Amino acid sequence: MSLVARFQVAYPGYALEADLNLPGRGVSALFGPSGSGKSTLLRCVAGLTRAPGGYLEVNGQIWQDEARGLFLPPHRRALGYVFQEASLFSHLSVKRNLDYGWKRIAPAQRRVEREHILELLGMAPLLERKPDHLSGGERQRVAIARALLTSPKLLLMDEPLSALDHARKQEILPYLERLHDELEIPLVYVSHAPDEVARLADHLVVLEEGRVLASGPLTETLARLDLPIRLGEDAGVVLAGRIAERDAAWHLARVDFGGGSLWVRDAGLPLGREVRVRILARDVSLALQAHQGTSILNMLPARVEELAEDAHPALALARLDVGGAPLVARLTRRSVATLALAPGQRLWAQIKAVALIG
Repeated sequence: MSLVARFQVAYPGYALEADLNLPGRGVSALFGPSGSGKSTLLRCVAGLTRAPGGYLEVNGQIWQDEARGLFLPPHRRALGYVFQEASLFSHLSVKRNLDYGWKRIAPAQRRVEREHILELLGMAPLLERKPDHLSGGERQRVAIARALLTSPKLLLMDEPLSALDHARKQEILPYLERLHDELEIPLVYVSHAPDEVARLADHLVVLEEGRVLASGPLTETLARLDLPIRLGEDAGVVLAGRIAERDAAWHLARVDFGGGSLWVRDAGLPLGREVRVRILARDVSLALQAHQGTSILNMLPARVEELAEDAHPALALARLDVGGAPLVARLTRRSVATLALAPGQRLWAQIKAVALIG
């Protein structure tokens, strides 16, 4: 199962060139600054922009192959599209807005359970309300539910949270995480917001000036030193783990992941809950021996895989392997020389702060 997309679109002073093979399930995030080509690429996938010579295959179904004269218009592509604005019918209740999506699909072609979608997105309290009596986050939830009720084979989201304030974003992100966990519909998600990418993405595509700089699994792509991607304040990695223990006295929780365990601030999540943690390169220090009598709670045995220069000539980046999980540390070049760091060297990674991100 995969999504194969090859597009070239030229505009005066700008061109998009993309040749991608994305997973056929999960969330693929298109990430980059404004003007990098994210929305143009999404419009090509939707068929709203026709790319000469373009090719698009969605889990074995060819939607566009210009070499063979094949181009399915948008209304014939089994996709849902969620824009920055919810664009609901203001004169209809939430229920009737949802019925619009549901009734577009013949009963024999419906691949999603209506009640399941309503439950996933918390629609029950909203059904009889009109859009002008909804918050921004609630309107976007309705727009997402309406798109899903068309039984799409592919869901596209173009910065669906960009118009929301921080509080409304935090309200809707858990619902998007539930969709990620419980639905098999592949999702292509456009964003320039680091927190959204870190929380939702399985696969990361980094765009700049119309070119694909990187494409791969989130954890591996973030750990690349030839292209240090900054999710907000700094370069870093995102690791998947599970809540394994709670220290109620100190309000801490232990997260187990493939390479060991980490103590994080307790967010009240139940034991066994799958979570993601973000570790910034600036919060990782290195030591040749395990230290005692330190305030740092997280010390993990690691192996140096790669060293690279950083943006400032005084700094360097080290990619580490921690039990099979990648980690990136930022340190001074002087420290690299003092520790005589080299690929293959075994040492200890000291992690000062870990952000639990959902």
